[in-house]
Amino acid sequence: MSSQDVPEIGGSAVSDSDPLAVRFNFLNTYARLPKRFYARVNPTLVAIPSLVKINVELARYLGLDPDALKSTQGVEILAGNRVAEGSEPLAMAYAGHQFGHFVPQLGDGRANLLGEVIAVNGVRYDVQLKGSGRTPFSRGGDGRAVLGPVLREYIVSEAMAALGVPSTRALAAVTTGERVYRETILPGAVLTRVAASHLRVGTFQYFAAKGDTEGTRQLADYAIARHYPGASQAKQPYRALLDGVIARQSNLVAQWMLLGFIHGVMNTDNTSISGETIDYGPCAFMEAYDPATVFSSIDQQGRYAYANQPRAMLWNLTRLAEALLPVMAEEVGDDEAALESAKEALSAFDPQYEAARSAGLRRKLGLLTERQGDAALVEDLLERMASNHADFTLTFRRLCDAAADPLADREVSKLFDNPFAYDSWAAGWRRRLEEESIALQSRTEMMRMASPAFIPRNHLVEEALSAATEGQDFQPFEDIVNVVSRPYKDRSELLRYATPASPDEYVSHTFCGT
Repeated sequence: MSSQDVPEIGGSAVSDSDPLAVRFNFLNTYARLPKRFYARVNPTLVAIPSLVKINVELARYLGLDPDALKSTQGVEILAGNRVAEGSEPLAMAYAGHQFGHFVPQLGDGRANLLGEVIAVNGVRYDVQLKGSGRTPFSRGGDGRAVLGPVLREYIVSEAMAALGVPSTRALAAVTTGERVYRETILPGAVLTRVAASHLRVGTFQYFAAKGDTEGTRQLADYAIARHYPGASQAKQPYRALLDGVIARQSNLVAQWMLLGFIHGVMNTDNTSISGETIDYGPCAFMEAYDPATVFSSIDQQGRYAYANQPRAMLWNLTRLAEALLPVMAEEVGDDEAALESAKEALSAFDPQYEAARSAGLRRKLGLLTERQGDAALVEDLLERMASNHADFTLTFRRLCDAAADPLADREVSKLFDNPFAYDSWAAGWRRRLEEESIALQSRTEMMRMASPAFIPRNHLVEEALSAATEGQDFQPFEDIVNVVSRPYKDRSELLRYATPASPDEYVSHTFCGT
């Protein structure tokens, strides 16, 4: 069933003509695409909308008034009870491979694209409600979100943005005053998510699966205009589009790996064309370094384990290349030539990823230049960390101090089950540091900006979610958001946020919440 075959649902929200209303100054370029790209649908009314948090900094960046968003009208818009002036709400159509299995129609089953805004720097962003009710793509679901996963996405997406990782961001979180039925009865909530766009690999797959080459072409032209304008001047624009997505995603996954981040559900419908991290479901940051780490409760086979993420991303990008083949064939005039062009583009992923990862690891070790033996030095450290259960984040952060003062080696070695495993490695590392001419202060600053002091540690995230969900206490949520929003600044009074979970605190499984 396509979106044009489905009647609009919702529609109970009230269009806003009040001159004092919140002003988004929405643009709606996606809504100008053909109707088969989406379904027109308004958010569904909720019972008692109540504001949890407004992201004041992000609101101002988007040219919005934070105080207006906190008003009664603003909260009604953020909950889906009021359609803002200029909004043309819709649910986007897309397909996707989920854990390797193709589903030809997914789409926004619980999300609503309100429109686009232009930020103060001139960049265009989508504003979307997540958990805003049923759409024609809900596939029997209730279209709702629960409070815990909404707050998790708020925390982790803001942490990622502060860490410098391309990411969707949270503009607001509101509760709905309604109960949502999952394994248990949970409080409902709506997240307002901001993204460079919500175009996905799965969006291209949706049209490719239908054999809709014209739809693929229109979508590709839209993606080029919005995200890769330089590709329009290329001899082969669609190949240039593919090259651009591959480059951004190879760098993105390298950043994940350098921070110990595990996405948890790297399906093609969760792989963005803009190169942003999107859909924070069962995600988590690794503590003790182990390449096989999996948190997602639904990833039973470890498909998206930490070490598998680069392979998974290349697999997803291969699916994008397949979807683009018909339009790439048109621009080169030959199916076989298009296939070879796509293979050539995909072959760039590994070297681009390895270059980004290697450069990041050198920064973490205080190495400004690249020399023979650096890769072996890094891998030796990682192997020792893995066999000694060393905390990923703390090890690299404490190396910043050790690079400046050998007496700080003791604090690093404490992280290893066998301290000698670090000490014997550190001797070779120091010899390598002596080959660098960079000033000590500059080296330390470089290392500190490559290795955060704070990440959203899973047990503390769960602690905050439990307090909010079970006791309506949002202070732990506020506290952890404040901490992870400044991840590179040491703050001794926040030691608990930099401390790994004790065995009785450790959280081994995370959940999507859908």
